[in-house]
Amino acid sequence: MNQLFDIACNFTHESFEKDLDEVINSAIDLGINKFLVVSAELKDYALINKITENYNSCYFTTGVHPHHAKTFNKDSISIMHNLVDKYNPHALGEMGLDFFRNISSYEEQLYAFEEQIKLAIKFNKPLFLHQRDSHESFIKLINKYKDDINKAVVHCFTGTQKELDDYLNNDFFIGLTGWICDERRNKDLRESIKDIPLNKLMIETDSPYLIPRNLSAKPKKNRNEPKNLLHIAKEIAALREESFETVCKSTYQNSKDFFSLT
Repeated sequence: MNQLFDIACNFTHESFEKDLDEVINSAIDLGINKFLVVSAELKDYALINKITENYNSCYFTTGVHPHHAKTFNKDSISIMHNLVDKYNPHALGEMGLDFFRNISSYEEQLYAFEEQIKLAIKFNKPLFLHQRDSHESFIKLINKYKDDINKAVVHCFTGTQKELDDYLNNDFFIGLTGWICDERRNKDLRESIKDIPLNKLMIETDSPYLIPRNLSAKPKKNRNEPKNLLHIAKEIAALREESFETVCKSTYQNSKDFFSLT
């Protein structure tokens, strides 16, 4: 059986509160046997710590999503520093900029993003990055620190060829989601994924979000789950004109290496 690594699981979401065990086991039965539990806020650490203690197939990040940047202040720097020092996450994030919804202000997002980059550099941790409708400001800040950044993945990539080129020029990894499965609005992305070097590709569900549009049977409330990574991997293999086995093997190894797993 092919092995897969889902690099973005929002298991702290309330929709997983009652059946996380079933969700994880149903994915493992299909060969998805590693899961990265993504942090959105610093207060997530308690639940994330509990999850990773209960499931040895789960790994984790520590960080603040740009939507929650307004909660990030000088005290947060010290709190996050202590959390990273104590729990040793596999990456810092989900950090970045999101000007699509602007739930936090421009200034708040830039401050939280830059301070988290500096912490990642201090601890020599990979960056787990989020970018939406903010590429110019995002890449400008990245470039300010690019010589000191260990490594980074732009998760849930849905951008343009120009954005992809900028990330690859910085030697970043690219995470693809079920967004790729919507042929109506992703023509450019579905073509440009052929330009992602196989050794820079990782895959994810971003569950419970972004359920693949072309799933034959969708669950109630459209909750996405890691088990759907199998479907996403097959779609990516077809679009890249590569074998499913090749995509599985490469993305699995890329992810293990990126997060320093044996």
